[in-house]
Amino acid sequence: MIRKLKSGQFRIYSRKIDPKTKKRRNLGTFDSMEAARKHEREIQYFKH
Repeated sequence: MIRKLKSGQFRIYSRKIDPKTKKRRNLGTFDSMEAARKHEREIQYFKH
């Protein structure tokens, strides 16, 4: 899940909610949407 921050950057959050913090885990912050999408694809590749 990619969200745009107020600073204009994009952050990847985990899809599942972390049971300890009850929030989504931060998986990285990027300056462009393209970079965030690329990294999200890399994350999905290593998950399977």
